[in-house]
Amino acid sequence: MSDQTYSTGLTKVNDAFLPMIESQLVNNGINMDQYSKQCVMNALSSINAALDAKGLTFNDSSLDKNNVTTTLLNVAALKLNAAASPREVFFQIRNVKVKVEGKDVWKKQIEMGIEGDGNDAILSNFGRNVDQVRPFWLVRDGDDFEYPTFNGLEMTPPKWTPKGKGDVVRVVYPIIFKDQSIQYFISERDDVAKNLVAHIQNNMMNETFGVLPVGKTRYDANPEQQKKIAEKKAELLKRAAELGLGALDDAELQKWISPAWTEYHSREAMIIRKMRNNVVKKIPKDFGSAFVELIHDKASDGDYAAVREEISTRANSEPIDIKPVPPTEPQGQADEYVPDQPKQELKAETPPPATAKTEKNSVPADDDF
Repeated sequence: MSDQTYSTGLTKVNDAFLPMIESQLVNNGINMDQYSKQCVMNALSSINAALDAKGLTFNDSSLDKNNVTTTLLNVAALKLNAAASPREVFFQIRNVKVKVEGKDVWKKQIEMGIEGDGNDAILSNFGRNVDQVRPFWLVRDGDDFEYPTFNGLEMTPPKWTPKGKGDVVRVVYPIIFKDQSIQYFISERDDVAKNLVAHIQNNMMNETFGVLPVGKTRYDANPEQQKKIAEKKAELLKRAAELGLGALDDAELQKWISPAWTEYHSREAMIIRKMRNNVVKKIPKDFGSAFVELIHDKASDGDYAAVREEISTRANSEPIDIKPVPPTEPQGQADEYVPDQPKQELKAETPPPATAKTEKNSVPADDDF
């Protein structure tokens, strides 16, 4: 009986969300093919499992329904299959503080993460003139590896002799294009440090570093307090950049680093995933739609997307002190002179109420991986 109830409930959820997703795609000039529909149905099943693990359902009042719709829209547009093996996308539950009628309310949101194989699928579907995405190379510290060399337009391919020892230090993607030319795209382990700094900056988004009293948020800070917060944040981010991946073991910085980065069993998998993400980003893509391109830009790297959103939200929000210019004397017999009106002090606009995207809790998610 429970299986029948579960099946019927999930079917109702499919019937509720599928027409909505298809309508939004069509309104943006995108036809939802059968595979996209299958991806949405697989995503709903995977999300349902994630909710069930937390004792939640799609009807739970604490669940942000708009967030679920946006997540499914991303899945459909990018054609990411949660049931593929290896999986292309995963979902987790995150606690997010949002403003409801002027009050802070905690909501449950679905956070989508693109696995390395998901980026490969995106590359296969949308890569510009890409014919085949060949299996990538995981080059370890103990392997013999020679970088490709170039003589004008002539290229000597890289050479790799696996030894199976040491950490993965680079990822190489051989890509065959439609003219049958082959290019090798390489991502280095050290470059993942930039991803880590962006991740730390994202988790610091709502941090006040003790500058404000308990219970106050960054939006309550005056200009002087904002300056102190910014200085402390810059100091810590500079330290993280100098440490590189060594920041993973820094006791002070670890409070802003999710367990998926720091735990021994998942650290290496996270670094490899970021290397794969970085190399796939280098390969040109043609999404055929600005809407799909925007979705990919937001979904491909959550940390960078959150940082860009933070910048756009807070840009030009600091007060600007301008010394008033003394009024000049009227010249000649011009029109009747009217003294300058007192200049109003320029102040920053009050920041908008936090949304589900900008008011993320700086504490790591329920199961941040």
